Order: sequence, then structure tokens, then C-alpha cells
Amino acid sequence: MRTKSLMALAGTATALVLAAGVTPASAAGTVLTTGSAGGNAVAVGDELSASLASGTTANFYSSATGTSGVSCAASTFKADVTNNPAAPGTATESVKEHTFGSCTSNVTGVLGVTSVTVNNLPYTAAVTSAGAVTVTPAAGSVIQTTVVLRTLLGSINCVYQAPSIAGTSGNGDNSINFTAQPFTRTSGSSLCFSTGYFTAKYAPVTDTAQGGATVFVN
Repeated sequence: MRTKSLMALAGTATALVLAAGVTPASAAGTVLTTGSAGGNAVAVGDELSASLASGTTANFYSSATGTSGVSCAASTFKADVTNNPAAPGTATESVKEHTFGSCTSNVTGVLGVTSVTVNNLPYTAAVTSAGAVTVTPAAGSVIQTTVVLRTLLGSINCVYQAPSIAGTSGNGDNSINFTAQPFTRTSGSSLCFSTGYFTAKYAPVTDTAQGGATVFVN
């Protein structure tokens, strides 16, 4: 009789939990899901991608609050998911591609922008349940971007490096946002500003392996 009573109590407790809409810890969702917060888990190996949020540009400016430098109307990243644990936790991705296009410059003496190239790929992107995003290079490497400018004196290469960059994710528009992330010039002429501040918003982030479903952080 005692065994039946304990089983009955356990069954009643389970029913109450389910009725209240509470998910047992053993069935917790993953950090990255598609379709909705708490939706389908993003599988390890899935490719995530995003372009600039509509109406925005990717900027590489000479100061954190200024408007002088290089602005790109197109930019896209692609990353493969390498770990997607139960939430709360930290998911990781391998950033394999990061491109920029349709770039212009308003720096005096610069006639145009030939290219903006991200070097030393792949990078590792860590995304926490709290929405923090950190991008780091491989051990012994650096995050590096090379900007090639056309000037009256010919073509010049401006090389910028950073040990890491930080951003935030947002479920409202499935975005990743970087604001005034500093890069230090390691080579280039005086037309290359000494510190470049990178700002860009990518949205929506989608899972190409799941038909372009939007990605949420939990």
C-alpha cells in the first residue's frame, strides 16, 4: 500500500509539473534553437549564416564615435556549429567565412576601397545563454583584417589586428551586433588610421541545414 501511495504521489506531481508548463531539467533545450526560443535544437555541424541587417552598413572607423573611415554596404558570415549544449550554457561555432563588399571611404586622400579581407580564419565564436558573443582566433594567432585602399600615390595595404572581439545576440530580430570593437594598425601608411573601430549588425542569423530557419539563443 505504501509503495502504491508513493507512486500515486509521484504521478500526481508529474502531472502538476506538466500542467504548469514546466519542463523537467532532463528535457532542457539547447543554447541554440531554430524557429523559436526553446524550439528545435541546432545540430552540431549545421552551418549558420547571416548578412547585414536591412538598412545597415559594416563600418571600420577611426574613432569609436566618429564617421571617418571605411563603410561597407554588404557583409556576410558563415560558421559551423561545433558545440550546442543544454541551456543555460555556451555554444561554440567555427567562423569559416567573413566577407565584405560594396565598400567606400571618406578619408581625405583615399580614392576608393579595393577590398576588405578577413585573414587567419577560422575563428571561434562562443555564444552564451545570456546573449554574449566572443570571437577569438586560433591559439597563437590574431584576428586580422586587411583593407586595401586606392590613393593618389597608388594602392596601400592597411593591416589591423585584435586579440578578440565581443558582441551581443538578440532574439527580437535574431541578430548578432558588434559595436566599436577596436583593431590596432600593425602595418600601413599614415592614411591608415592607427586604430580602427568595427561596428556591424547581422540579422537574421539562419540555419542553412534546416532550410534557413531563424536561430534563437536560450
